[in-house]
Amino acid sequence: MPAQKIIDPRAIQNLRDLAPSDNDAFLREVVGMFLSDTPERITELQESVRSADGVRFTRAAHSIKGSSSNLGADALRQAAERAENDSDTRPVAQLEPLVAEIRAEFARAQAELERILAAGPQGQ
Repeated sequence: MPAQKIIDPRAIQNLRDLAPSDNDAFLREVVGMFLSDTPERITELQESVRSADGVRFTRAAHSIKGSSSNLGADALRQAAERAENDSDTRPVAQLEPLVAEIRAEFARAQAELERILAAGPQGQ
């Protein structure tokens, strides 16, 4: 069974197809928002665990799930989806391992997105 790609190349190509002649400007903008926003959402997850704020935790996990889905970061999306779903059935204090998983998957996605952007439209 082949290893799961960190970033689904089809998602990147779909974003490139939205602005095919802009030399990845649109893709860079979307990736930039993801890379600046996601750490803030991860901080919200951590703070929510400490304060037992399930609503805030669920909202942050949902946000990460959506943005990672748009960029094809499937492992990150899956971890965020588990966190979102588990926050409905388990005490938020028990979800710290999922926050750690989300943090690790984000680091992997970030490195891969930076590699994709550095390679440019022809290098994917």
